Amino acid sequence: MTQDVVVRSMTAGDLPEATRIYRLAFGTFLGAPDPSRFRLDMRTLETRFATDPGTAFVAERAGRLLGSVIGMDWGSQFIVGPLTVDPAHSGQGVARLLMPAILDVAAQRRPALVSLFTHPASTTHLRLYESFGFTPMFLTPVLSKPTRGAAPSSGPRLFSALSATGQAAALDQSRGLTEASFTGLDLRREIRAIEALRLGETILLEDAGGLAGIALCHIGAGTEAGEGALFVKFATVRPRAAPEFERLLDAIEALAAERRVQRITGGVNSGRRDAYGRVMARGFRAGLVGVAMHRPDIAGTLRPDVYIIDDWR
Repeated sequence: MTQDVVVRSMTAGDLPEATRIYRLAFGTFLGAPDPSRFRLDMRTLETRFATDPGTAFVAERAGRLLGSVIGMDWGSQFIVGPLTVDPAHSGQGVARLLMPAILDVAAQRRPALVSLFTHPASTTHLRLYESFGFTPMFLTPVLSKPTRGAAPSSGPRLFSALSATGQAAALDQSRGLTEASFTGLDLRREIRAIEALRLGETILLEDAGGLAGIALCHIGAGTEAGEGALFVKFATVRPRAAPEFERLLDAIEALAAERRVQRITGGVNSGRRDAYGRVMARGFRAGLVGVAMHRPDIAGTLRPDVYIIDDWR
């Protein structure tokens, strides 16, 4: 059934059809009233392709796209997904052809950990990824809350406000900060993309010792956040630094109020016990729940002492 399916690198010209399939696949799976209009205000494939086009592939038959997969390279951690297949061609083995292509890229980049986010209630998804060596870990609730409070008179310090020299220094310091939670973890590519593509802002939290925290935020329509939202794509402080994590959450809420968005969203894996509890204590509630899967079966950043906000949808 898949003998005539070709898997190749994605091009910019594939994005409209790949995005249509992405919306249709997730909209159908999640029961949207009109799957073709699912998440019309969000640009997930487009932003990730622009950030790192070498991690994107499509499957096609006779010139017709059947599905796609894309990844994110975070240094020692490589994230697979989203992987989507046109519902008209689901169950035909297309996903099983796309997975080796993205895993080959991961192998070439030599991360310590390959991870993904999938739906814990779907045995089809779990079996697919387990067959490629992934192990289910902890649940990742995708949390949100309404933005409350007036904008502060002075907002958080932002990467976009720095000079070129200051940005270079902040990027170097961010690597040291993320490595404290997992050796080799590196979000510099994502920070650069937020700045270059005007996707939002990166918050810089400082203390007497220098950079104490970062929060990479997509804001509004045309990003991974969507209309009226601030999406925390990644945020961290050093392990066991609970007071700094509270300060970082304050800064995220201040930025949301300053930009007058209606809600804040972000995922916190439940394996990060204290971080999860502190976010929930601020009134965040789950709208979607995923499960993190790892290859190999190591903890990575899913540890009780780690303070990270992220989800890998």
